[in-house]
Amino acid sequence: MADDPSEMVSIVATDPDQPMSEQDAPAELPLLPVRNTVLFPGVVLPVTVTRKKSIRLVRKAYRGNKIVGVIAQRSQSDDPGLADIYEVGTMARILKLLVLPDGNTTIIIQGQSRFKIEEATQDTPFLTARVSYFPETFPSKSSQEIKGLVASLKDAAVKMLKLNPEIPQEAQVALDNIDSPAFLTHFLSSNINVEVGLKQRLLEINDGVERGTTLLEMMLKEIQLLEIKHEIQNKVHTDIDQQQRDYFLRQQIKVLQDELGFDGPDQEIEKLRARAKAKHWPEAVAKHFNKELDKLGRINPQAAEYPVSVNYVEFLLDLPWAEYTKDNFNLKRTKKILDADHYGLEKVKERIIEYLAVLKLKQDMKAPILCLYGPPGVGKTSLGRSIAQSLGRKYVRMSLGGVRDEAEIRGHRKTYVGAMPGRIISQIKKAGASNPVIVLDEIDKIASDFRGDPSSALLEVLDPEQNSTFTDNYLEVEYDLSKVLFIATANSLDTIQPALRDRMEIIDLTGYTLEEKTQIAKKHLWPKQLTDHGLTSKDVSITTTALQRVIDDYTRESGVRSLERKLGAVARNIAKSKAMKESFPEVLEPKDIARILGAATFDRDLYQDNETAGVVTGLAWTSVGGDILFIESLLSRGRGKLTLSGQLGDVMKESAVTALSYLRSRADSLGIDYRLFDQYDLHIHFPEGAVPKDGPSAGIAIFTSIASIFTQRKIRSHLAMTGEITLRGKVLPVGGIKEKILAAKRAGIRNVILCEKNRKDINEITPEYLKDLTIHYADRVDDVLRVALLEEKVSNPMPLIVRDEPLSAAPVPSVEVA
Repeated sequence: MADDPSEMVSIVATDPDQPMSEQDAPAELPLLPVRNTVLFPGVVLPVTVTRKKSIRLVRKAYRGNKIVGVIAQRSQSDDPGLADIYEVGTMARILKLLVLPDGNTTIIIQGQSRFKIEEATQDTPFLTARVSYFPETFPSKSSQEIKGLVASLKDAAVKMLKLNPEIPQEAQVALDNIDSPAFLTHFLSSNINVEVGLKQRLLEINDGVERGTTLLEMMLKEIQLLEIKHEIQNKVHTDIDQQQRDYFLRQQIKVLQDELGFDGPDQEIEKLRARAKAKHWPEAVAKHFNKELDKLGRINPQAAEYPVSVNYVEFLLDLPWAEYTKDNFNLKRTKKILDADHYGLEKVKERIIEYLAVLKLKQDMKAPILCLYGPPGVGKTSLGRSIAQSLGRKYVRMSLGGVRDEAEIRGHRKTYVGAMPGRIISQIKKAGASNPVIVLDEIDKIASDFRGDPSSALLEVLDPEQNSTFTDNYLEVEYDLSKVLFIATANSLDTIQPALRDRMEIIDLTGYTLEEKTQIAKKHLWPKQLTDHGLTSKDVSITTTALQRVIDDYTRESGVRSLERKLGAVARNIAKSKAMKESFPEVLEPKDIARILGAATFDRDLYQDNETAGVVTGLAWTSVGGDILFIESLLSRGRGKLTLSGQLGDVMKESAVTALSYLRSRADSLGIDYRLFDQYDLHIHFPEGAVPKDGPSAGIAIFTSIASIFTQRKIRSHLAMTGEITLRGKVLPVGGIKEKILAAKRAGIRNVILCEKNRKDINEITPEYLKDLTIHYADRVDDVLRVALLEEKVSNPMPLIVRDEPLSAAPVPSVEVA
């Protein structure tokens, strides 16, 4: 419990101008902390005392000189110390003490003089302190300034009394009886409705005029707040009357609108009905629309449901029911557009032409949905735009990356607040035709959570047998999507739901070769960058060798996005030189590329090392295209432990264990002393340990690496390999051959070892991609070693020491993953 003032207005002292003299005022006072109020000199205030310390204090003071020091608390602590109270308070006299039935004590006190705490002298049984007193410094009340200040304070107080009905009218009488300017400021300061900190500030001001001026500013702010409150209350009352008034005015307006021919709600509904008669839509949709329109006519136009219903029927009218654009099935023109927009990708463009040819002959869309699959930057989305342009259809792109809510596809039920149609129906409305080309971009990046599975909602959209009766939750009626040409794009097939993948025909877009990238840069990227940076072909041109320098030394990707960014950096440098009127070459050569872009980002020499035993280059597939993979092996004296490092998955670990087991079994045929396996630890490392690695493609590369380190024989230079092995030494085929071949060419590889069964994949690759590459096919591991290992030893072979004493049978090596 706290020592708080009772809820009553402060009472004017009987003789406020005659406070206790300084001679009579004690130098040491018992301190009574109070919360939520500040006592001023001359003011009478009732206080309920509940703290045990405070009860002891007031009872002792009442039996003595009846003097206490009343001081406000800084905090709401129930046991305040010196740090919890202000330094300035008011000495008070206890006029009366009452003990209530509940045990609490109420005192009526009158403020006397202001004091400041100099030093605490006692903490128990209650707080006491040595104090010094402030004399009142109010000038003579006869001066004009004081008279004006007093009049202003009284006027402000009267205005507050009128605006605040909670203040009793007796306060007006008290104001009229106050003659002392000093006590007037104390009385008004005690009764103004401000926080304790501001009241304490008034108490601490020693100059009377300054205190009165500050008080007047606070009172004027309080008057403004009261006026605003009064205005709001009046407005609330008038709003109720305003509603009745508006009703009668609205009826009069309705009559006037009928006379003048203006549109009211009824006319608006009739206009919607007239628009509906001109629509060519299914009979079921027309019946549903008329039902909704009749319901709209029964809703009060002022009701919250009215605009929602209006938006719904207008959305039904805005949809292009049975409205189609005419297809242009000139396939030769389509081929020209595809060739102009996309260099290379011959098989992809041929498949698209076949798809459109079937559409031309059959005149329906009941065919598998095309899914353009490949790494970023190879032109999947722009292919969809080119198809729309060639057919003369509307083009809509819908990004599905990160979509988690099923309602994004199917829409919300219109009973919900803020309901919206699904994105499929919204895009068709935006296109203005029921047969647009809709590109479903990044279909592999759809997520799912508690709000549903959007990929499952797409099953109906992309199924030719179902999408003719697609139902959007917001629309509530079936919409025919069978004439829409859907084209999906994806970077990875692993994350696509199997049922959704089954509804699509996968068209593989692999990366580009150096020659293709050069032509793309020359025909598309470089002219685009010149235009984007305010340049023309007359300002600057670039040679083919310079373009190849950018591709080889500053990019390493399957697509052309990084290439476009690097060409943009070159164009910006030329634009800066032109704007600053500096000299720049009109024809960019390779040396100019090195000057503008700096040192080469990628060094092809890093991928041709064959001087160290145990280092092999593998080929791997990633979601952004093919890449090369390094495998390093090292022997150290030990007891046959196998250590794997490089953040490997389970498949890679199993490949390493299988390769080592098979090598141990073939030690004699390879000329390896079997005792080496027990006397040396083998560490197999895959560099770039921060990158996770897994997949069934590194088996023969791991085997070749450990065979090289145990035999200390060199690896053929410019060689890479991919394939898996079995415990019987068979080489197994792997996927992603085209991407891996392109990665090998980018890295400067000239020899590639593949499984014999991957020959069919090589036959499907354009011969241009295989230029300067020699493909070696292997059916068994012996075929791999025959190509990969040279008879020549490394220049500084590692000394392999074998102890002479006989050893027991070799134990199975333990595997440690670092």
